[in-house]
Amino acid sequence: MDLFIIAGEPSGDAQGAKLIEALLQKKPALKIGAVAGPRMRSLKIESLFPMENLQVMGFVDVLFALPKIVRQFKAIRRKIIELNPKAVLFIDYPGFNLRLQRSLRKKGYEGKLIHFVCPSVWAWGKKRIPMMEQNLDLLLALFPFEEAIFARARLPVHFVGHPLAAPIASFIPSKTFREIQRIAEGQKILSIFPGSRKKEIGRNLPLQMEAARKLAALDPSLQIAVSIAHIEFEEEIRHFAKDALLIPPQDNYELMSASHLAMATSGTVTLELALHGIPTIVNYAIKPLDCFIAQKILRINLPFYCIVNIILSKSIFPELFGPNLTEDKLFFWIQKFWFDSDSRETCLKGCSEVRKSLGVRNAALEAAGHILESGFLTPSKVN
Repeated sequence: MDLFIIAGEPSGDAQGAKLIEALLQKKPALKIGAVAGPRMRSLKIESLFPMENLQVMGFVDVLFALPKIVRQFKAIRRKIIELNPKAVLFIDYPGFNLRLQRSLRKKGYEGKLIHFVCPSVWAWGKKRIPMMEQNLDLLLALFPFEEAIFARARLPVHFVGHPLAAPIASFIPSKTFREIQRIAEGQKILSIFPGSRKKEIGRNLPLQMEAARKLAALDPSLQIAVSIAHIEFEEEIRHFAKDALLIPPQDNYELMSASHLAMATSGTVTLELALHGIPTIVNYAIKPLDCFIAQKILRINLPFYCIVNIILSKSIFPELFGPNLTEDKLFFWIQKFWFDSDSRETCLKGCSEVRKSLGVRNAALEAAGHILESGFLTPSKVN
């Protein structure tokens, strides 16, 4: 086997699928095995473990799932050592993947280790940098500021661009979206992106909807629209948002491009909204225990938590997390961005800066190029 790839969550599966396509485009004979999600499994690879077995969210939930995760960890490590691929590519998922990298080295694996999507060492866990430097052979980063963080490390780091930048830059909205959704001429859309997991939706959407209803009472032109990240959550979302348009996942970008303002549960969706140029209020409901662990034990105390604000080192999207997330605070910010043209204009300029910072590189092709140019997947010459 040439390459073993590990994806631990849906975003990693999506990025992994694009990367595999780019690698096979450049080198069709590559033999690839993987811990794969549905998108990776649809490609010409050998799926050895289902990614779904690794999906857990939140500190508390991780504790309950720990025995299962440990079993998966050992099984994946055992399979990699048995197959002895030329290289192992880890996509994001740092809590699991960084430990697996170190464990593989301790078990004597001598192949190359590549990490795609830099762990958030700029947010917390700066002590991870020496460990990554010791175990990794190549780091592929999605944000330009990440190269500078590793400037003094003896580890090759390459900014390959963000996989969302190019497709969003080339996205052309459909003229029929409003007609299909029966959005009247002159109506402005307040879109809500409540999250991609059931528990996220249950914690965030009720607050988002109540704030949206208050704003709708002030502006009859307002239309509330809620994104369904996964179709299996439609009934859950309908329960909280009976009076809103429900938009299927395949129309997410149509909804974003048509929105006047958005509320979004923190995640990759906030970057997508910034790249579409949509002012956004970012929120995340956190369990009190998770909040305590993050602040008091892990000592995560950052000026910003939303990636849009982190990229520019300034507040572009207002952030409401944990105890700061209330219906009243959500309403304060959405009515400010809805009615105050100066606030909107400042936010739109920030979105433009984010787009300029990331550029429009094809991240998958850039990453595939660095992997193949490294020579890691080339058979060693025998003298």
